[in-house]
Amino acid sequence: MAEFTMELNDEQKEVRDWIHGFAADVMRPAAAEWDEREETPWPVIQEAAKIGLYSLDFYAQQFFDPTGLGIPMTMEELFWGDAGIALSIVGTGLAAVGVLANGTEEQIGTWVPQMYGDAHDVKVAAFCSSEPDAGSDVASMRTRAVYDEAKDEWVLNGTKTWATNGGIANVHVVVAVVDPELGSKGHASFIVPPNTPGLSQGQKFKKHGIRASHTAEVVLENVRVPGHCLLGGKDKLDERLARARERAKGGVGGWGRVKNAAMATFEASRPAVGAMAVGTARAAYEEALEYARTREQFGRPIIDNQGVAFQLADMRTQIDAARLLVWRASWMAVTGKKFESAEGSMSKLFASETAKKVTAQAIQILGGNGFTREYPVERMHRDAAIYTIFEGTSEIQRLVIARTLSGMPIR
Repeated sequence: MAEFTMELNDEQKEVRDWIHGFAADVMRPAAAEWDEREETPWPVIQEAAKIGLYSLDFYAQQFFDPTGLGIPMTMEELFWGDAGIALSIVGTGLAAVGVLANGTEEQIGTWVPQMYGDAHDVKVAAFCSSEPDAGSDVASMRTRAVYDEAKDEWVLNGTKTWATNGGIANVHVVVAVVDPELGSKGHASFIVPPNTPGLSQGQKFKKHGIRASHTAEVVLENVRVPGHCLLGGKDKLDERLARARERAKGGVGGWGRVKNAAMATFEASRPAVGAMAVGTARAAYEEALEYARTREQFGRPIIDNQGVAFQLADMRTQIDAARLLVWRASWMAVTGKKFESAEGSMSKLFASETAKKVTAQAIQILGGNGFTREYPVERMHRDAAIYTIFEGTSEIQRLVIARTLSGMPIR
C-alpha cells in the first residue's frame, strides 16, 4: 500500500510538466475562440490524441497510479489550461468510470477502447444520468429499461439531460430504472453501442460557462440493446435487486447500504472534479497575482496595498487546502480506505466553492479589466460556476457529508 505523500515523484513530475506544456501551448491559445464558438474543439482533441494525452492507455496509467495522484494531477493541469476544452478532453472519462465502476472485465475491455477511438479516428463517450425532472433527486428518474426475455434485449425509453457529449458520442452509458418500486436502488447502467436505432440528440444547451464542451439532451425511443450491454450482467443485477427488496420488505433502514448505479460512478469521480476546480482556481490566482505585480496605481504596484495582498494570500491558502483534500481523497480511494467521513464529497465541496470564490476575487483584483473578455479571468469565473452544480451540487455534498457523519437519513 502506497504511503500518503504530498510530494510527486520524478515520473509524476515529468508527466505533470508534459501536460502543463500542452495546456500552455495548445489549449490556452485556443481557449477564447472555442468559448465563443460554443463547439466541441475537435482539432484540440485530435492534437491531444496524437501525443497520447487523449487515449485509454494514458488515463489507465493515471487511474492505476498506486499513489492515487495521477488523475488529480492530470485534471488540475488540463483545467489550468482551460476548463471548456479540458472537459471536452476528459468528458469521456465519466462514461469510462461508469463502466469501470459497474462493468465486468469483458465489458471494460470491449467498450472503454471504443469510447476513445485512436489518433486517426477520435471518438468521445457520454454518461447519461440526469433527467429533466431528476437531477440530484435520482429516485425520481423516469427512463425505463424493460427486459425482453425472448430476445435477450433491454428496451430503453426516456429522456436524459445535461449529458456531456450527449448525442455526438460513439458510446453512451445510460442509467435507467429497472424496478420502479425500489426507487434509486432499482437502477442499472447500460451500454448503448454506436449507431443504435432510437437514440438521438435532443436540445443542445447554450451555457454560461464551459462552452467549448458539448452538453445536450439524449432521447431514447424504444432503444434495444443486447443483454450483454447491462453493466455487471443480469445475475449480479438480480442479486442486488433481491437484497434491496428484502431490506424494503423487512423495513430495514439503510439509505446508503445498496449502491445506486449512478452514485457508484459519482463517488469514484468526485475527487477528480475537485481537482478540476483546483486547476481553474489556480489559473485565476496566477493571473491575478501577475496583474497585481505589474498594475500600478498611485505610483506603486497594487500588490503593495494590503487589501489586494491579503486577498491573494487567502486565495493561495484556499487553493492549497483544496488540493490537499483532493489528494487525500484520491489516495484513500486508490488504497481502498473507506470514506468514513465522506472525504470524497468533502474534497469536491471545498474545491468547487474555492474555485467560485477565487475566480470572483481575481475579477475584483483586475477591476474593470477583469470584467472584460480581453482577460481570461472573466471566462474562468463563468467556468467555475459549474463545479458547485454538476456531479452533485454543493448542497448534495453537504447532505452526503452530514448523513455519513451522523448515520441518519437527513433530508
